[in-house]
Amino acid sequence: MKHSVPNITSTLTPILKSGLAELKLNPPETTSEKIVAYIMLLNKWNKVHNLTAISEPKAILIRHIFDSLAIVPFIKGPDILDFGTGGGLPGIPLALLLPEYNFVLLDSAHKKTTFLQHVVLALNIKNIKIVTKRIEDFHFDRLFATIVTRATTKSDIIIEKVKHLCAKNGQILIMKGKNPAEELKSVKNFELYRLEVPYLNEERHVVKILV
Repeated sequence: MKHSVPNITSTLTPILKSGLAELKLNPPETTSEKIVAYIMLLNKWNKVHNLTAISEPKAILIRHIFDSLAIVPFIKGPDILDFGTGGGLPGIPLALLLPEYNFVLLDSAHKKTTFLQHVVLALNIKNIKIVTKRIEDFHFDRLFATIVTRATTKSDIIIEKVKHLCAKNGQILIMKGKNPAEELKSVKNFELYRLEVPYLNEERHVVKILV
């Protein structure tokens, strides 16, 4: 049992390296190590706190980490809000890859934000602020160039909830699975992109709304 974590780490590392290359991302070795450490923390805490339905480390890497990092080319800084972040997705992977930007991770569930505070301290992540609030009650000292969410709610509802937090010429990024064409019929000024996620043979899209 003592050797289980190193074994998992040695399994994850080459897959992470390969996936990052496919995404055309080349972070420092220390960043890759923090990504693996985050996966292990998420796996550990999930057993008690039920942070995500996906609990196996390799699945977390592919379905959460790579999925999150697939939107790196769309991120515009310097200030980014990830609302409904849950276990820190996509905010933590993005913050690790984009240390020059400031991230606010927002969730209303205390058990999730408690976990996120632990991650930020354990991994010494300097560019993340954790906030426990509902989006309707959230106010900040500046507006955001990018607001991102891995959405379960319809896009038009999300836009209404967050558009007042968007900076001038800012954007809202809504991460979706299958093509959400039907729900976008009532949305204006959007661009829809298909994402290619390493090792994942499923549809992924991002909706970019220009504010």
